[in-house]
Amino acid sequence: MVVALDGPAASGKGTLARKLAEAFNLAHLDTGALYRSVAVMVLRSGIPENDEDAVAATIAQMGAGSIPERELRSEAAGRIASVVAAMPKVRAALLAFQREFAASPPAGKEGAVLDGRDIGTVVCPQADVKFFVTASVEERARRRHAELQSRGESITYEAVLADLKDRDARDRSRAEAPLKQAEDAVLLDTTELDIEAAFRQAVDVIARRKGMGVSASPARP
Repeated sequence: MVVALDGPAASGKGTLARKLAEAFNLAHLDTGALYRSVAVMVLRSGIPENDEDAVAATIAQMGAGSIPERELRSEAAGRIASVVAAMPKVRAALLAFQREFAASPPAGKEGAVLDGRDIGTVVCPQADVKFFVTASVEERARRRHAELQSRGESITYEAVLADLKDRDARDRSRAEAPLKQAEDAVLLDTTELDIEAAFRQAVDVIARRKGMGVSASPARP
């Protein structure tokens, strides 16, 4: 079983994807982390973030060592990830890995949950269940601002809001795999939902689609 979750930044899709993977005993791939890893390589090397050939060349370095979560989830990495994700050469280099993960999940799992911007439309268009997870940009900015503050980053809510609006515009207008809801995706607006409510709704959808009697409690190994 393959479950695809797409949506803009800070919509809650990553947290939801992890909970779904645990509940249904599936492998999970945060595809946004792949692009953030590229962004970190760009930041570390000091190359221009708009030099597509140089950015694509950094992908070979991604397996050289683990990237600290704090560095991966920094505001700078998120901003540059949105820029490099629009580059055809970068997307092509990462596409095969994402599709292979879905086709042959690691650790003997019988399926996978992938979250990103183009999972249901490009990476896994034949996914068994698709969700488009969204929320108002103001609510997403509030969530991201709180997250960054909890990690000790000094940034204003207004700056986070402006950055999310810029990212949304780039993600939706890029020529290569723009962010959009797949025609067969279930819309899940989390503006007024906490993660548990969103999780219960998603579990119900998957259970109905796949004929599974799964509760909204995470599965135990």
